[in-house]
This record gives sequence, structure tokens and C-alpha cells, in this order.
Amino acid sequence: MPQTIAPRVRTLVLLLLAAACALLAAAGPASAHAALTGSDPQQGAVVDKAPAQVSLTFSESVSMDDDSLRILDPKGKRVDEGRPSGTGGTTYTVKLHAGLPDGTYTVTYQVVSADSHPVAGAYTFSIGAPSETSVSVYSTDAGGGAVGWLYGLGRYVSYAGFTVLVGGAAFVLACWPRGSGVRPVQRLVVSGWLALTAATLLLLLLRGSYTSSGKFEDVFDLSLLGEVLQTKPGAALVSRLLLLAAAALFVAVLFGAYEKREDEEKRDLTFGLAVGGTVVAAGLAATWAMSEHASVGLQAGIAMPVDVVHLLAVAAWLGGLTSLLVALYRAPAETPVSALAVRRFSRVAFGSVVALVVTGTYQSWRQLGSWTAFTDTRYGQLLLVKIALVAVLVGIAYLSRRWTARLAEAAPAVVRQRAGTTEEEGVGAAVGSKAGKTEKAGTPKKAEASGAAKATSTGAGSGESADTGSGKAAAAVTGSGDSRRAAQLARQRAAVDAARRKRQRDADPQRFGLRRSVLAEAGVAVVLLAVTTVLTQTEPGRTEEEAKAANPSSAAATSPASGAVTLDMPFDTGGQNGKGVVRVELDPARVGANDLHLYVERPNGDAFDIPEVKVAFTQKAKDIGPLPVVPDHITTGHWSASGVQIPIAGDWEVAVTVRTSDIDQVTVSKNAQIG
Repeated sequence: MPQTIAPRVRTLVLLLLAAACALLAAAGPASAHAALTGSDPQQGAVVDKAPAQVSLTFSESVSMDDDSLRILDPKGKRVDEGRPSGTGGTTYTVKLHAGLPDGTYTVTYQVVSADSHPVAGAYTFSIGAPSETSVSVYSTDAGGGAVGWLYGLGRYVSYAGFTVLVGGAAFVLACWPRGSGVRPVQRLVVSGWLALTAATLLLLLLRGSYTSSGKFEDVFDLSLLGEVLQTKPGAALVSRLLLLAAAALFVAVLFGAYEKREDEEKRDLTFGLAVGGTVVAAGLAATWAMSEHASVGLQAGIAMPVDVVHLLAVAAWLGGLTSLLVALYRAPAETPVSALAVRRFSRVAFGSVVALVVTGTYQSWRQLGSWTAFTDTRYGQLLLVKIALVAVLVGIAYLSRRWTARLAEAAPAVVRQRAGTTEEEGVGAAVGSKAGKTEKAGTPKKAEASGAAKATSTGAGSGESADTGSGKAAAAVTGSGDSRRAAQLARQRAAVDAARRKRQRDADPQRFGLRRSVLAEAGVAVVLLAVTTVLTQTEPGRTEEEAKAANPSSAAATSPASGAVTLDMPFDTGGQNGKGVVRVELDPARVGANDLHLYVERPNGDAFDIPEVKVAFTQKAKDIGPLPVVPDHITTGHWSASGVQIPIAGDWEVAVTVRTSDIDQVTVSKNAQIG
């Protein structure tokens, strides 16, 4: 690759990796894949007498422990008793203490859905009449924070490692057997195995904290790890590690015994490696299919095999593409990737795209259920982005196929040119050899004449013997020097020849065009893989729409932010630097869960931090509240809280307590119509 192109390639790769990381970072906490579709008592309801139990209904089965479902009285004390119990379906109940007094009660839940993702939330109901409560009713940290981000990164790395491992091995076996002896390709496939193994171990360690507390210190809690091993996702991760041991043996044979065989012996071994590799690859893909989206919901028995085929097609296409890119840029001049290998991969990629279209169409129907879900749900919107990226990738692949055809047409001419060059070099070598023989034939005569002259001038005797011994020593030194010089010249000639072949290869416009198009494909593939990873962490559109239909208040809470409320409240705590403006944004400002953002600015508009800020919601007409919210600090002058529950619609007082020092504090408030 020309030196002027190399920096651009590195810059492009870095930008694409940064874009992938940005997509993962923007994903935030994992979305609930099991949605709350009903409850008894309902959210925000006011019942005449205390119920004997609280029931929650989810869109799919979930797993619970003793603390998964908690009922808290107005003072924050638990009033539930016993472990939550299921009714054999998707409804779970917990019994309440008898004789509960009137007031507002808070229901909090934190469970793990059947497709392995944490689900957390809270809502309130009242007995007799609403009352003031000291319980903060926003979401827990399950699936979020640093642990959630690391878990998402681990998922991305595991997908990427699987793709490179399976796709790279398939590229060598099916398209370019000579690639088994190419070091850069070997390193690529081994790197895929290492990445998948490391990511699997990381996910296994993070799993317990990811689905419970979300605290980093719980990552090394052995009791949590023991609980994880008893779950379906934990068993899938352990199975993946066992299959990776078999994959290590496969890679060792592929780059060891297989690489050392002759072409005829390689063909005999290829079938066995292909069968064994397919079994291991399908097993690895099944560890995802049996523990995530495909394992629950509609037609799970069909969806899991379809998901395995989908993952294998992705790996064959994108992993093979990565291997081809490495071969085009990093393969030695002695073993360049051939036009035949590129044509073979083109056929493999075409078959993979066909499989992706068929399996992807089925998966889209299964996860969305309607055309409107494409635009009305986050899953559908991400799926549209993925479809667009696949279309771009197919378009670039079409250009690559054109370059492949040109490369194949140019290959015979290149072979003839190389043959002519070899013939010329052979003629030159023959002429040189003949001249050398002539020179060697004349050498004894010159030496003989020189010896005769020397004998005449110096005489005989002891002096003659000394001259003869000195001549023999000089001849020995000269012979040794010629041998070293010949070896050095041979190495230089080999290096020059390799550099010449590399220049010829890189100067080929067809190969150069193919390199650029494959590099563009690989760049789009990096972003596509990131979008796919985010999709696996997003609630399916079908589930989201079912939850909206079953729970209108939840639908209102997740509708567009057209009803957002923004309140600007100047404050002055009386101390030094105690003046400023606090802005409260509540989105979508409706009954149910809301997102709250709070900004603190100086009078000149500059953001600044303060020691403490708290928010409370009160509806005096109904004697509800204050409902306290303690937002989390995000960045300079910015605090946020998600899932802030507003139980009923009406005129709410929003009070903000601002503390600028140990002793300087003030509370400011404004009223807002919510719901």
C-alpha cells in the first residue's frame, strides 16, 4: 500500500471504531425486554380498602427472588410478606400485611426477563386517599451505570470475536487454503478466539451485578456468580467457554497440521475440518439463540434455528470480509491472495446475503408484528438503521465484485508478464554462468605464469617454500570471504525480488480498487455490528406495543415529548457565589414514568456545580406529596433522574432545594400542569 494511503486508512479505521463506541455509549442502560402489561391494584389507583395482595403481569415470564417485588408504605417500610409466587404464566403476586392504614404505597420491582435482560420499575397506588410519602420512585441501577456499559461493550466484543473467528476460518477453508500459512491471517483468527474468550469471561463476571445492584464491587461476589451459573444465560456462557476449547483445537489443526500438508493432502483434510468447524460454529451461535430474543415469545422452536443460521451468515460474510481485507493489505508478496480466492469469497458472500435477507425478514416480523412498529418503537427505528447499513454494504459489495471480475481478467496477462520476466532472468543467468566458466578456465594459466616469473626472480629453497605457504593461506581467506559475500548477495537478491513483486502487486489498479472497496465494506461492517449489539439490548417492538395496548398510562409515559415541561427558577442562597438559575425539565410531563433533567447556571449563563440539589413534587389539592427525587450528577451543572413517577394528573408544585455551601441553602418552587 502506498505510504500516502496508509495514514488515511488508519484514520478511517479509527473514526469507524469511534463511531461504533459512540453507538454503544448512546445505548445507555439495557431496555426491558419483558414489559409490565398490567397490575392489581393499577398504577395511580385509589382503592377503598387494603388489598390482600399485589399482582404484576409481564409480557413474558421473568425470574424473581425474595427482593424482586417490594411494597413500601408512606414511610418507606416494607409491607409485603413472603417470596413472590407465579401462577404458571406471566403473572406474579406477593401478599401484604393485614390491616394496612390509608395512604400512598409504592410498588417496586426488579426482575430478569426470560431473554436475560434486567427489568426494573416502580409505581404508586393509594388506600382510602393519597398521602405524603417519603419513598423515591425512580428506577434502580440494574442494567445501567459502569457495569451496564461494560456489559454492553463485552457483548459487542463477543459478537466481533465470533465473527472474526468463524468467518476467518471459513475464508481459509472455503476460499483460500494457502492462507493457512499466512501469518497475518493466522493472527487475525487467533485474535478473534482470544477476544471471544475474554469477552465471555467478562460477561460471566459482570452478569450478577448487571441483573441486580449494578454496583461494580459486586462483580467479584462469588455468591452472585454461583447464582448466575444456575440461570439460563449463565449456562449459555459456560457452554460457550467449553465450545471455545474445541475451537482452539480446530484453530491449532487449521494452522498447524493442515498448513504443513501438500495440496493433495489438504483436500482430504478439508472435509473433516469443514464438518467439525461447522458443528463448533453452530454450537457457539446457539449459545446466543438459546438465551436471548429467539428463545422466548412467538414460535421460539423455529426462531432459535433461524437465529443460528442468521449468526453464521453474518460471520461468514463480515468475518470473511475482514480476512480478505487483511490478506489484501498484509499478505506477503510471495503468497498474494489470488483472484480465484476473491471470486470464491464473492460467491460465499452472496449466499450469506441471501440467508441474511430470508432470516432477517422472519426475525423482523417476529419482533415487530406490524408496519407501524418500524417508526413508533425504538427497536423498529434501530432496525431501519440496520437495514440501511446492510443496503449500503451490499452496494459496496457490488463494486467489489466488479473489481474482482477485472482482477480475474487481468490475471492471465500478469502471469504471462511474470513468465517473460523469469525467462529473461534465466537467459541472463546462463550468460553469466558461461562467462564465469571462461574466467575460471583462464585463471590457472595466469597463476602459472605468475608463479614462473616469481620463481625466476626469487630463486628456490626455503624462500620458495615460505611463498608457497603464504599463497595457500591467502587463497583460503579469499575462498571464505567469497562464500560469505555470495550468501549476502543471495539475501539481497531475494529481498529485491520480493520488493519488486510487491510493487507489481500494489501497482495493479484492479487490486488497488478492490482494496479500497473492501476497506469501505469493513468500515460499514464495524458500525453495523454496533447497531446489531444495541438491537439485542432493546425491547422488541411487538413487546412495546403490547405493553402500550395493555397499559394506557404507560403508553402515555413513553409517547413523544410534546408535553414536556420546563421551569426556570432564580435562586439566591445568600452566601458567596450563591446566586443563579435552576432549570427543571420534565419529559413527557404525564402520568406515569418521566425523565427529569436539572441544570444549574450562574446569572451569566455558565454552568456550575453545587454540593447538593433535591427535587420534590406536591399536589396540595389531593394532599399528595411531597414526593422526593434525588437526581444523579451527570456533568458540570447537570443532574438527571429517570422513571420519576407522577401518580395522577393535575397542578403540581415542583420544589427545588439548592445548597451552595455547608450553611447556605434555599428552596424555590413553581407550579406546573402535569398529565
